[in-house]
This record gives sequence, C-alpha cells and structure tokens, in this order.
Amino acid sequence: MVRFVGIAGSLRADSYSQQALVIATQRLEALGAEVERLDLRTLNLPFCDGGKDYPDYPDVDRLRQAFHQADGMILVTPEYHGSVSGVIKNALDLMSFDQLSGKVGGLISVLGGQPNSNALNDLRVILRWVHAWVIPEQIAIAQAWKAFGADGKLQDAKLSERFDEFAQSLIENTQKLRNVT
Repeated sequence: MVRFVGIAGSLRADSYSQQALVIATQRLEALGAEVERLDLRTLNLPFCDGGKDYPDYPDVDRLRQAFHQADGMILVTPEYHGSVSGVIKNALDLMSFDQLSGKVGGLISVLGGQPNSNALNDLRVILRWVHAWVIPEQIAIAQAWKAFGADGKLQDAKLSERFDEFAQSLIENTQKLRNVT
C-alpha cells in the first residue's frame, strides 16, 4: 500500500490550506492510499537552528518519523508575500535528506488573490534540493475565500476534477518511483 504524509503551512483556525489538505487526503484515501495528516497547528516545533537534535521538542521526532515512513507527501501552503509560509518552510527545515530524499511530493498553494505559481515553484526548488520528486500536476487555489463552501467542500467542479487528477498522479508516480503497490 502506498503511504503518504500531509502537512499544511497555515496556523489559522479556519485555514483554507487545511481544508485543501483534507480534500487531497480524502481523494488519496478513496484511491486506496494510506495517509497520515499532521496538523502543524498542534505540534510543538521550534524554529530550526540548523541543529540535528531537538531533545526538548518530541514533536520534531514525530514529524521526522512520519515523513521517514511515508512513500510520498502532500504539501499545502498559503502564499505569503509571493512565497511559501514560514510555517511550512520551518517544518521542512527541521527535516533532512533522511526524511525527504527519494520521496514523491504533490504540491498545493492557496491564495487570497489571483492565481500564480510562486509558492509552488519555491516548494519545487526546496524539494529538488533534498532530492525529492515532485509530480507535474499541482494545484493553485486562487481567491480561496470563494473556493470553499461553508461545509469545506469545493464549489467549482473543475477544481474538484483537478484534485482527482492530482491524487491519481500522486499515487501512480509514487508507485513507479518508489516501486510500491
């Protein structure tokens, strides 16, 4: 079985990034994948200081272990000032090649304004640097305040189809690149 871990880089209580992560994980689970969703809002993570050990922060080990055990990852970030959020960057910085190298990633960004690929491109650079593989399908959710209904579901059928295609590609490419079924 293909195993994924997902994180969203937003700390807001009513986070659209968290909603997008829930939808992505549901689509993967519907296709038979196992998904662990870590909520960075509930983990006690320090700012990365470049060190390897964080003995006062057991959630660093929890984060690292979840990524180490996964075949692939889903990363969702709000776009802040044209790039990824500090929250997701810090979580990635707390990990190393041991947790990220050779993994397959699927990327989603959430924007308040018009669609663009700035945060997605920055995530691609980060993952390439740690020798991870990123699928070509990506999702940029523009004007997020209009994309989700009060129930957390997507309002646009075409965007919903993109999530289906994203999930299918993430599973297929992970199976190929990680040699898992």
